[in-house]
Amino acid sequence: LISGCGTFTFLSSAVAAVSGLLMGYELGLISGALLQMSSILALSCKEQEIIVSSLLFGALFASLTGGFLIDRFGRRLAIIIASSLLVLGSLILLPYESYGILIVGRIAIGISISLSSIATCVYIAEIAPQHRRGLLVSLNELMIVIGILFAYISNYAFASISHGWKYMFGLVIPLGALQAIAMYFLPPSPRFLVMKNNDEAARKVLERLRETSDATKELTVIKSSLKDEHQYSFLDLFRSKNNMRARMLVGLTLVFFVQTTGQPNILFYASTVLKSVGFQSNEAASLASTGVGIVKVVSTVPATVFVDQVGSKTFLCIGSSVMAVSLVTMGLVNRNIHVNFTNVCRSQSLEDFFLQRPGNLSGVTNGSLKDLFTSMASPERLSFDAQRSPDVARTGELNRTTLAGGKSTTRSHMESGEVPIVLKWLSLASLLVYVAAFSIGLGPMSWLVLSEIFPGGIRGRAMALTSSMNWGINLLISLTFLTVTGKISL
Repeated sequence: LISGCGTFTFLSSAVAAVSGLLMGYELGLISGALLQMSSILALSCKEQEIIVSSLLFGALFASLTGGFLIDRFGRRLAIIIASSLLVLGSLILLPYESYGILIVGRIAIGISISLSSIATCVYIAEIAPQHRRGLLVSLNELMIVIGILFAYISNYAFASISHGWKYMFGLVIPLGALQAIAMYFLPPSPRFLVMKNNDEAARKVLERLRETSDATKELTVIKSSLKDEHQYSFLDLFRSKNNMRARMLVGLTLVFFVQTTGQPNILFYASTVLKSVGFQSNEAASLASTGVGIVKVVSTVPATVFVDQVGSKTFLCIGSSVMAVSLVTMGLVNRNIHVNFTNVCRSQSLEDFFLQRPGNLSGVTNGSLKDLFTSMASPERLSFDAQRSPDVARTGELNRTTLAGGKSTTRSHMESGEVPIVLKWLSLASLLVYVAAFSIGLGPMSWLVLSEIFPGGIRGRAMALTSSMNWGINLLISLTFLTVTGKISL
C-alpha cells in the first residue's frame, strides 16, 4: 500500500490510528452538543464550562499515569482498554439527562482519549520501519482532524432533532468496540516484548511485520536503544546534561503557545462563538462550524506531505504569522458586531427549556405557562427588569425574545435589526484562516519538533511531561472561556 511498508504493518497502523479518529470526534463533538444540552438542562455558563472541561480533567489524569500503564501492560492492551473505556463512557451518557452523569461520562472519555493518544503514537512508532515511521505516525494526526470534521458534520445532522446530542455521543460506540476487537488480533509492539525479555516473540512479530525471514538486525537495534534509556533519569530533563534543560524549555514553550493561541476553544466552542456573531440557529452555527473541520483536514494534508521538503521551522513561522493577522481581523470584525457574547449562554430562558423538550408548549392554552413566558419576554417586562438590574438592562438593549408559532427568535436591537452579512461572513472567513494557519503550523509541527529534539533514551518521559502541560493549560483555558468572554467579550 505504501512503498517500503508491508501491508500488514500499514493495516496495523491504520487500526491503531482509529484512536485518533475517536479522539478528534470527541474533541469536536461538544461544540454542537453543547447548544442542545445548554437548553435542555438549562445550564449556566459555569456548568457549560465544567462539562467541556471534565473531558480535559480526565485527559490530564491519564497523561500523568498513562506512561506507567503503557509500560506495565503494553501499548496494544492500553489501546484496547482505552477503546473499551470510551464505549463505556459513551453508554453512560445515553440513558440519562443529568448534569452529574454528563460529568462522569465525559471524564471517562477524557481518560480514554488521552491514554489512547499516547499508546497509539508509541505503538505505531514501534511497529513501523524506520524510513516510514514519520509518515505512519502522522497518520494519527490526520485521523484526528478527520474525526473533528466528522464531529462537526454530526453536529449539523442532529442539530434540529430532539435530543440529537444523544445520537452524537452514541455514534462512536460501534467504532470504539470494533477497534478494541481488531486490536486484540494484532501483534504486540516488538519493543515492548524485548522490554519484557521475550526476544523470541519479538523476533516473530518483526518477521511478520517486515514480511521477512530474518529480523536479527532490527532486533539488535531495539536492544541497543533500550540500553540507552538507562543512561537518563527523569531529573535529567531539568539539568544541563546534553543541553537537556534548553531542549525542555523549547518543548514546554511550544506546548504553551499551542494552547494559549485559543485553538482548543475553537474546537470546543466553535458553534457557540459562531452563534454569537450572527449564526442564530443551532443548525446555522453547526453548519458554519463544519467549515472549521473541512479547513483543518485540507490544511493538515499538505503540511504532513511537504514537511520534509519545507521544514517544520518554516511551517511554524508561516502559521504563527498568519494566525496573528487573522486574530486581529476577527477582533476588529467582532468589535463592530453589536451582539453581546454572553447572551449565547445566558439566554437559555424557561421558554427555551420547555420548547426543547418533548411535549412542548404548542398545546398549552391561553392564561397558562405559555402566556407567562410571553409576558416575561415582553418589552414592558424587560423595562421593569431593567429598573431592578443593570445587567438585565444591558441584555434588554441587545435582545428581544418573540414568540411566533411556538418558536423563538433572538433579534439584535441594532438599528439595522440584523448582523450585516458582510461582517458575518468576514468573521467566519477570518476564523477559518486562523484554523488553517494553526493546522499547518503549531498544530502538527509542535509535536513533530518535540519528537525530534529529545534523545531516544529520554524521549518518552519528555513527551509525557509536555503532554501533561498541554492538557493542563487546555483545562484552565476551557474552564474559564465563557466566563472571561462574559467579562471582556470576544
